[in-house]
Amino acid sequence: MNNSFGNIFRLTTFGESHGKAIGGIIDGCPAGHKIDLDLISYEMQRRKPGQSKIVTQRKEDDTVEFLSGIFEGKTTGTPIGFLIRNKDQKSKDYNHLKDSFRPSHADFVYEKKYGFRDYRGGGRSSARETACRVVAGAIAKQLLKNVDIYAYTYSIGTISLDDNYILDNQKNIENSTVRCPDKSVSENMINEIKNARKNGDTLGGIVKCIVKNVPVGLGEPVFNKLHSELGRAMLSINAVKGFEYGSGFSGTKMKGSEHNDIIKTDETTKSNYSGGIQGGISNGMDIYFNVAFKPVATVMKDQQTIDSKGNESIIKGKGRHDPCVVPRAVPIVEAMAAMVILDYYLINKTKTI
Repeated sequence: MNNSFGNIFRLTTFGESHGKAIGGIIDGCPAGHKIDLDLISYEMQRRKPGQSKIVTQRKEDDTVEFLSGIFEGKTTGTPIGFLIRNKDQKSKDYNHLKDSFRPSHADFVYEKKYGFRDYRGGGRSSARETACRVVAGAIAKQLLKNVDIYAYTYSIGTISLDDNYILDNQKNIENSTVRCPDKSVSENMINEIKNARKNGDTLGGIVKCIVKNVPVGLGEPVFNKLHSELGRAMLSINAVKGFEYGSGFSGTKMKGSEHNDIIKTDETTKSNYSGGIQGGISNGMDIYFNVAFKPVATVMKDQQTIDSKGNESIIKGKGRHDPCVVPRAVPIVEAMAAMVILDYYLINKTKTI
């Protein structure tokens, strides 16, 4: 099992959804950088369960205990070890899964691959693990002082922002329960989630992320292009089914003469179909991409499945689950983007002497 991500700035995570704790080790973090623990706590609050009535009601403080690598408020250059204790597990809610597999979950493949699985909340396959990524991302953000990374909810179910929507106030993101910066669209999204939950169902959606002030030259062609690493990072997040950057699939409908980026000298008109990356290398323009999240697989309805002996059976979701993961996924997307940008910034430092 591969539990590490990154090259120089590298995160290794451990723990299960219903274990005593989850945690991680961040290796390769440069020394001497001041770390604001309040900012880390802020990012954790954005991801934690129980933050509103439209997400899972599991109650976790998600307080981070740093064990090493930070002294007198600064990074020491040694591995940063941290722990996040689990406090509100209700493992009995998963007893019915001991010998059955939830459709579209990792239950079946984990048991077939490893011959054994932790069925409590999905164990290692649970999105609970992503809390560790948010810790590392919060540190990466603080080292990327001039780089601005923000994501927001672009769509939930059939409710979406306009294709030509332009974010004019970043603060509006956190003013919304679903982290959609448009107030009216946000309210429609909330109602959509409430209706799905009432009917025992779930919804998916799209998170859009924008990265500003990225230095020119990040990315390692040919197999470690910047967009391929961002895609790998996003596709490693639970429930992610798609990644597109720049013009994405819509660009296939354009002619080459239309698709080429244009920047006028007065900068009054510019296009950025490349999404800030050309040849796998950042070009200094804004990097932007979309991340598609599937509807949550656990639904409060009867579903046909099989048990561990291969017999057909009926299963129904129990316990506390998100009817839509998209609002809580926004800080996770930002965290993974921050880790990739910092990692490739550090790699770039090794290219000249």
